[in-house]
Amino acid sequence: MTGRKIRLGHIGTAHDHSTGFMACVRSFPEVFEVVGIVEPDPGYYAQNKDNPAYDGLAWMTEDELFRRGVDAVQVEGFELDLVKTALRWAERGVHLHIDKPAGDSLEDFGRLLRLAKQKNLVVQMGYMYRYNKAVQQCLQWIQDGTLGTIYQVDAIMDTEHRKEKREWLGHFDAGIMFFLGCHIVDLVYLIQGMPNKVVPYNRSTGLDGVQTIDHGFAVFEYDRGVSTVRATSTEINGYGRRQLVVCGSKGTVEIKPLENPTEMTVTLSQDTAGREYSDRQQPVELPPQGGRYDAMMLDFAEMVRGTKANPYDYNYEYQLHKLILAACGQAIDIHADDAI
Repeated sequence: MTGRKIRLGHIGTAHDHSTGFMACVRSFPEVFEVVGIVEPDPGYYAQNKDNPAYDGLAWMTEDELFRRGVDAVQVEGFELDLVKTALRWAERGVHLHIDKPAGDSLEDFGRLLRLAKQKNLVVQMGYMYRYNKAVQQCLQWIQDGTLGTIYQVDAIMDTEHRKEKREWLGHFDAGIMFFLGCHIVDLVYLIQGMPNKVVPYNRSTGLDGVQTIDHGFAVFEYDRGVSTVRATSTEINGYGRRQLVVCGSKGTVEIKPLENPTEMTVTLSQDTAGREYSDRQQPVELPPQGGRYDAMMLDFAEMVRGTKANPYDYNYEYQLHKLILAACGQAIDIHADDAI
């Protein structure tokens, strides 16, 4: 990628993705110049100041970072602080990469997006699976009609968390659905758009005496059927079973696991013609995936430079967040006429 370097600030280190995003941008020194890191919380500063991901970078206050001059910031703090932090930088006219999810207030997120739109600022949310090569291939097949009419999507974002992490999920009313389920709500919305209704079934397993919501499930009702999202914090080898299944009238795609490695199969109706039953799924050869966040952050650089439009505009992110909060059990009017 050619063009001027993006002067980038990094705000917060509390998010699980913070070190990964920092390692990503530092792997592209011809694209990004990391100006400095801000961590106002003494506890997180003490925990992270010697982390190799931040080695050699300057730690400073937000005011100092702003005085040094940045084109954009990565907002990587605690999930419920992301939007208020991003608002401060939007007010300063700085482009934003914001990790996920965008807090628990639709009103606050809408305020941020309207301000960013007014100031013509890039807002990129940290949903990295949008840039997954298999997801991109599936979207292409949907767009060109290869899979026919889509009537069902099933997405799973499971993992196995230690007891302490599951207790930490109590910071969020919907626990794991808020924390990780947001990733796959994004994929369902990206493929099928706004549903007629969202019905959440978020529960606690009670395993190890933990009472937080560690077992998330939601049903998305559409005219042609239902789609589902599941996010749990207790599944043995849950990471290996993260998956996306897309069913259409002409074919079915399965991506499992979603990453490390990404594996994809496709079955098309022409391959099963005249057969009552035949498991004819074919593996799909994918281009190299690169790092988990590489394509996303290189896209961000192009958007900040103004050489590319954001494929996920303000209204997309706002409508998506409605669905995330609805899947978390909030009483959200997902059909309200309040586009950004």
